[in-house]
Amino acid sequence: MSWFKRDKQAGAALPRLENGERRVRTEGLWQKCEGCRQIIWKKDLEANWCVCPKCGNHSRIDAIARLKLLFDDGAYLELDAGLSSSDPLGFVDNQPYREKLQATQEATGLSDALISASGKLDDRAVHICAMEPRFIGGSMGCVVGEKIARAIERAIDKRTPLIIVSASGGARMQEGAISLMQMAKISAALMRLDEARLPYISVLTDPTTGGVTASYAMLGDLNIAEPGALIGFAGPRVIEQTIRQKLPEGFQRSEFLLK
Repeated sequence: MSWFKRDKQAGAALPRLENGERRVRTEGLWQKCEGCRQIIWKKDLEANWCVCPKCGNHSRIDAIARLKLLFDDGAYLELDAGLSSSDPLGFVDNQPYREKLQATQEATGLSDALISASGKLDDRAVHICAMEPRFIGGSMGCVVGEKIARAIERAIDKRTPLIIVSASGGARMQEGAISLMQMAKISAALMRLDEARLPYISVLTDPTTGGVTASYAMLGDLNIAEPGALIGFAGPRVIEQTIRQKLPEGFQRSEFLLK
């Protein structure tokens, strides 16, 4: 009981159990590293930019955290925040797509799976688009395509570099061919950026897959990938079934692709 007495003397407000004892709520204070499987104090992880201090594994972070890390002093202006899908196909699977969109928007506070923003990075004006993996798997639909296209147009107009941080499961199936069309739309816009002699830096994080990998994620003047990030088009299981061979260890990870 000495441990409880020390907490009581320190004045800690601890929940009381039925038998009179008190306990500390630790839920959400710790996180298990996906690399070394060690338990890490969450504040220590966040202070280290969500990189495990023990093994260097890069944890997944949301789009807002990503933008705060990249922009000077974490300050930026969000653009096109009001764009939202109109459910062009009236798609229904286990629930109507419109309801899924609304529920995800309420849960994340975002209109879709990408935040477009402008600000300064190392005191230089820049446009940055960051994908949100929590929004239907960071999938690319018509809104993601439109936001990126508008960001490219602004970059050309203001003569600023463009950075896109990818974290996606690919094209959004609920928008069918409309989501696939964004691949060509963004690729064509990036060609205009290239013709304007403006740099495009693509940052690939875990995961970057499907139609995103097959289009703008791999079209950077400079492609940068986080260590250990999953990067590919089709999944390993599909590839193995297609080529009827066992894939090598680390297949589709950043280091394997670089090698």
